[in-house]
Amino acid sequence: MSAQPNYLYTPQEYLSFERSAPEKHEYFQGELFTMAGASNNHNIISINIIGSLRRKLQQQGCRLYANDMRTRVSTSHYTYPDIVVVCGKPEFLDNAFDTLLNPVVIMEILSDSTKEYDRTRKFDHYRSIPSLREYVLLEQDMVRVERYSRIENPHVPPERTLWAFQAITTIEESLTLQSVDCTVPLTEIYEDIEFEERVAEQIEKQIF
Repeated sequence: MSAQPNYLYTPQEYLSFERSAPEKHEYFQGELFTMAGASNNHNIISINIIGSLRRKLQQQGCRLYANDMRTRVSTSHYTYPDIVVVCGKPEFLDNAFDTLLNPVVIMEILSDSTKEYDRTRKFDHYRSIPSLREYVLLEQDMVRVERYSRIENPHVPPERTLWAFQAITTIEESLTLQSVDCTVPLTEIYEDIEFEERVAEQIEKQIF
């Protein structure tokens, strides 16, 4: 993503601009950042997850949003997560119904240019969202899914709670989202992804 010129927008100016802009922009402390286009693998993984989780989540009273749902992290930070899960009634910033306030699960598909930020500062920001229970990072060029889950503690604020970490690194495993009681095999997440030949063969064996 690339920064816009050094004019600092108010949140209201950002939302007004964003709702009529041809491109999507994230907003952080007055600055706008243009969202870059996604790779082929990124798009396939996103579609795979949506296809695998959609019906399961409906049974749990949850819904899935992908890529275009703006999420308010704080009053000075707005993002477009790759995938967002909401349970119960979604809460929105205003009657435009395009800025989500209560994500339960956020997933980001990693790229070389964003993975460090997604694992560090972006996660630091996401942790401050009171409703968030799980944060999932998915590599797009290798079999690896990282899952962070909030360890509930009513005595500390959201940004200071502890999070448990799990790395899922073999195609035979599954990603379990405990907060929404759903499981998706990695064979489904990485179906049709063109890795090195050895990994692709592993996926094919698991599917067929």
